[in-house]
Amino acid sequence: MQTFAINTLGCKVNQYESQQIIQFLTDCKLLYVQRFESAEIIIIHTCCVTKTASAKSRQLVNKAQKLNPNAKIIVSGCLLNSEPKEFESLKDKALFASNINELFELLKKELNLSNPLPIKGLQKFCGQTRAFLKVQDGCDGYCSYCIIPTTRPNITFKPVEQIITETQDLVKSGHKEIILTGIFLGAYGQNTVKRKNWPDNENPLLAEMLEEVAQVPDLKRIRLSSLEPADVTSRLLEVMKNYPNIMPHLHLSLQSGSDKILKKMNRQYTVKDFLNSIENINLQLDRPAITTDVIVGFPGETMQDFAQSLSIAKLAGFSKIHIFPFSKRVGTAAEKLQDQTSKEVITERTKQLHELEKQLAQNFRKQFIGQTVQVLIEDEVKNCGKCERYYEIIVKTDATLPKGEIVKCIINSDAVTATIEV
Repeated sequence: MQTFAINTLGCKVNQYESQQIIQFLTDCKLLYVQRFESAEIIIIHTCCVTKTASAKSRQLVNKAQKLNPNAKIIVSGCLLNSEPKEFESLKDKALFASNINELFELLKKELNLSNPLPIKGLQKFCGQTRAFLKVQDGCDGYCSYCIIPTTRPNITFKPVEQIITETQDLVKSGHKEIILTGIFLGAYGQNTVKRKNWPDNENPLLAEMLEEVAQVPDLKRIRLSSLEPADVTSRLLEVMKNYPNIMPHLHLSLQSGSDKILKKMNRQYTVKDFLNSIENINLQLDRPAITTDVIVGFPGETMQDFAQSLSIAKLAGFSKIHIFPFSKRVGTAAEKLQDQTSKEVITERTKQLHELEKQLAQNFRKQFIGQTVQVLIEDEVKNCGKCERYYEIIVKTDATLPKGEIVKCIINSDAVTATIEV
């Protein structure tokens, strides 16, 4: 039996696509292996959202060649579209596919497969308790720091019926939690991410789709991946309130607490818009977890701009902040901006934000001490997993808790461990 390995970098959409590849190849009777050395085919599904991701993608390709020079290496994903010259030296040593459809066509050709292209959704998300479900793809927003509109310019979305079928299949395979994801999830059902081109500048289709998914039998948990403030409509919050299997957690990308910097970033909201959204969320949901992204050191960011980011983080009470030190991406508008922030300043500001993030996370957790939560076990060695509000809990017990089981616990005084409720 022919063997294959796959290594994936990047976002939830990339992770979903890799699962599609695994499902397709195993359906074609190939054997999925973990080690490059054991594989006859090695697929590297790349990412380029940051310089670090690009570098790791290139390193993985080189590693695959060194560990298994006889393997057929296929490089796919976003890095090929953003930095095609990076792989010119490998053109005689590897095969390339810039998107998922090209990859499927390439696999059919190279492996002489007679199977049709995979049109069914995922039936299982291998290796994870929580399954990602891609419902939207593509972006034409052109935030000045972001390369994604260049790498994924085609905006598409799945019909609700297909999403429901895929959700049902994932639930049947044992997944208790599903995360609906996309490159720009808030634009689900639209042919552009630019809200000024939407009817009434608002999108009702995300809430409608979420309500349908929430009614799938035996689906215990649903989450939404990253949104922007205007995506969180009153109707979306109403749906979240009405269905207890929709977790009280939203990821809203802030990026900066300065209106000046947000404008330079070409974001579609102001600081006031962001804070109004936070206020509405807190009014409608019970102590929701609000996580976010912040870019530190964007060109032109002054101490005052950074201080505003710290201030907004405190006002929002984020439960988690994903911190991204700014790095220039070739091909983006931000690459050419003047007044680039020095590495030393970026490092110092990143340190400050990490310290604040740690304190905010502790403050958020403390309010649940002594209360009952449900933990989805993801690590059966450590007996830990995510609770409803998306922070990790270690369950204190001598028993081994099965991966994928939801355990009802009481949060201990340290706010990071819990005891099984009797």
